[in-house]
Amino acid sequence: MRSWVYMLPLIFPIAALYGLWMGGLATVLVVILDFVLVPVVDMAVSGRGTDEDGLGGEHVMGHDAVLFIGSILCWLGFGLLLVQLHAGVSGVWELVGLMLCGGILFGATGINIAHELGHRQSPIVSRFGQGLLLPSLYMHFTIEHNRGHHRWMATPHDPATARRGEVLYTFWFRSVIGGWLSAWRIEAKRLKGRGLGAHLRGNLMLHSQVIQVVACALVGVVLGPVALVGWVGAAIVGFLLLETVNYVEHYGMQRELLPNGRYERVSRRHSWTSDHPVSRALLFELPRHADHHAHAGRPYGSLRHFADAPQLPTGYAGMVLLALVPPLYFKVMDDAIDRETVRLAA
Repeated sequence: MRSWVYMLPLIFPIAALYGLWMGGLATVLVVILDFVLVPVVDMAVSGRGTDEDGLGGEHVMGHDAVLFIGSILCWLGFGLLLVQLHAGVSGVWELVGLMLCGGILFGATGINIAHELGHRQSPIVSRFGQGLLLPSLYMHFTIEHNRGHHRWMATPHDPATARRGEVLYTFWFRSVIGGWLSAWRIEAKRLKGRGLGAHLRGNLMLHSQVIQVVACALVGVVLGPVALVGWVGAAIVGFLLLETVNYVEHYGMQRELLPNGRYERVSRRHSWTSDHPVSRALLFELPRHADHHAHAGRPYGSLRHFADAPQLPTGYAGMVLLALVPPLYFKVMDDAIDRETVRLAA
């Protein structure tokens, strides 16, 4: 896709900003756009994208410009959410609407951009991406995802890999808690033997948690308890949306344990991929997940489709809705696992 195509999905964070600005029923607009309109359009514009198998586009400055604009919109949305919550809400339903509106903005746009930037080689860009995780109170994600998930995905050691038959709602607890603990272990291992001073100065997990606690305390003291509750609620919506996507991306995938006690190398066959153009554009090519895991440093604009990777039945928005209904999800995805196993073995 050309870089300007990724500008089109910015209508969704703009819709979220509108909802946060207007409040009331306007907060429902982004919910309808993301979880009614997108799944319908995704199914209508189904099938392969424009690239040939194994070929991706060229990543240009326009792709990074989109990320920058999206980041600004996320921070504006965060500010608007806090302003509205501080000004007061008319009732519980408006509070819930604001939390959903802000949470979808943080999860669908903010975390996705943070994920992309977190994989960049520049430490400054990577830290900027990690900072974008503050609104969703998920700053440990960069640590665990880059150095934990990418190493252990499709194994029992990875909290972000859903097992076949695992219900989404139990997966949320295992992945959220397990990922948080994993980030602590990763940093403790990196700084092992360096003493308390080194941990205080260099433990990125400690720093991120202190930043989040201080930010929450400031919001609670300066803006009031309603603002704090509303922010935390929006953050939960945001990171649960991320974890639902995690649930879909590796559901039922397993890497073989070799006789030497190590797991087989990560390949394209260990991630579900989707070439539905709408989801691809909306999520900055995250649905081309097989190539992302095979080449984690590849910028989103040049990620490729591979026919020899397991193919999701539909785009990400539809899969997220499907995951909310476990019996239906198991019926569709367990059949897909069996079907893809046979197809890829042929």
